[in-house]
Amino acid sequence: MRRKIYINEWLKLKPYKNHSATDLYYLQLSNTVKKAIHKSNSLMLYKYLNEKDINLLACFLTSYFEDIISETNIWNAFINKHQELYGKKLPFFNTDNYYENEVNTQDVVFLIWYFLNTIQRDLFINPYNEFIQQLGYDIALVLEEEYEYAPENELLKSFYDLPVTDDYYTVRAFLNRIFTQTYLFFTDTMFNLLEEEVDIIEKNEEDKTLTINYLKENLDEFIFKSTTRLLSLHSKEWATLILGKEHNLSEQILNLSSRICGLFLYKGQNQESIYLEHIATSKKFDLKKESFDAHIYLKEIDTIVYLGMVKWGDEWWFSGISFQRPFDADIILDEKSSLESRINVDILDFKNNEQKLKEITEQQKKAFIEYTGGSQIHFLNPTEIDSFLEGYFKYYNMSLNLNNKEHKKAVERAKKEGLLLEKNQGINIKNDENSALIFFNPISGIEIAFGVNSAFPANDNPFYNEAESKQAFLELLISKEYSKELVLYCTENYKQKVSFFKKTPEKLYEKDFDFLLRFFKGANYHSNYNITLTGKEK
Repeated sequence: MRRKIYINEWLKLKPYKNHSATDLYYLQLSNTVKKAIHKSNSLMLYKYLNEKDINLLACFLTSYFEDIISETNIWNAFINKHQELYGKKLPFFNTDNYYENEVNTQDVVFLIWYFLNTIQRDLFINPYNEFIQQLGYDIALVLEEEYEYAPENELLKSFYDLPVTDDYYTVRAFLNRIFTQTYLFFTDTMFNLLEEEVDIIEKNEEDKTLTINYLKENLDEFIFKSTTRLLSLHSKEWATLILGKEHNLSEQILNLSSRICGLFLYKGQNQESIYLEHIATSKKFDLKKESFDAHIYLKEIDTIVYLGMVKWGDEWWFSGISFQRPFDADIILDEKSSLESRINVDILDFKNNEQKLKEITEQQKKAFIEYTGGSQIHFLNPTEIDSFLEGYFKYYNMSLNLNNKEHKKAVERAKKEGLLLEKNQGINIKNDENSALIFFNPISGIEIAFGVNSAFPANDNPFYNEAESKQAFLELLISKEYSKELVLYCTENYKQKVSFFKKTPEKLYEKDFDFLLRFFKGANYHSNYNITLTGKEK
């Protein structure tokens, strides 16, 4: 028996807990939408969704309608950014007859596709499926009938406005609301966060205090580092799109720094600031004192402090959790040699160092192409990876004309960065992996991929299998393990031979390929310069 949708299910997609009369109207409409789903070709839908998911889909599509009626600007933020990036409102579908701030069948069809490809991650569901098209048409008719009578949800709208403020925590709460309490990202970022939180709770169930701290730290990290499947944007980017360029805080929000966290040495304080030194990089930070209540416990100079911080305006604000411990020389040494700890803070200087990073990476790429005999990619058996990397590293350092002392330093750095393996150490290879490739990513450097060689119909690829080509390319596209640059290298060099693009509907994806890359690669869509092999000090 198909049960109706209840108010608690509707409120899951809202940034508030107590319902209003307007919510009751949209709840009733959600049940009407659910009936339309069952009247349409819903058998195909049940291949992917259970009854609970169907209820969520009905609430999700009704929330889109509520967003349009209430002018909360969430959906418009997406279509306007898509227009800016690609010159059209939506991917996949013709939008010549498109009406902003009204119900569009193309919107509903796209949202059904989006929902199906975020609520489950195991399958790629084709947007041109006939059942999706028909279902979108049927639901759009229901929503269009209500368009003239639907009430604005003033309460909802108030949650997506932001008063002008100097307070970082008010802004952070707004970013959190967008990623964890907004209908458009519910099956995306909210589901991701829930999965992470369940994992944290299960791993630390015996220590509730530790669990609470881990959850708090994880949420803070999530808000700043995660990106959405839609357009691969961060929370601060969505905030500025929803608020609009004319909002007084839009530019300042967009200029929020990356969140940095790690171990610092306490160096003193005055009435306004806490003086800290990042151990791994020796960078100095002045933390806004009023943002850090635990400053009262800092007494001894060179106390080790763990904390996170974000630069809002011209000030560094505490963000996340903190703890402290007495000075420990062993911890200092470990941090000084930690690549991960350095990278966490070095990213702040990226703009200043970008040209230098480009030049070094270009040197590495040139050496790689010379070493492989003229190619940016090398296909090999997984057991050959170690020797290939060692040989390339030696070749690159020889190209820099290093003396023995510099060469030894370069080898040690490469080992610390995980690029050279100690004896008796090897790359972890699964039993079913019988092919690999090494690609020089022009931005992030050395990239190793397993099991997708059949996506590359290259003459020098002995592992290519035509029968596996389509599936291998799909894996290359949808898996976050493989970079955007590797996918683009494949399409730019072998597109005419790749079987994926030879038949409908796959060949239709070509015009929306960058959208799909953003959708599937997430934060990995944005590769960062990363000096993977270097013979000189950074």
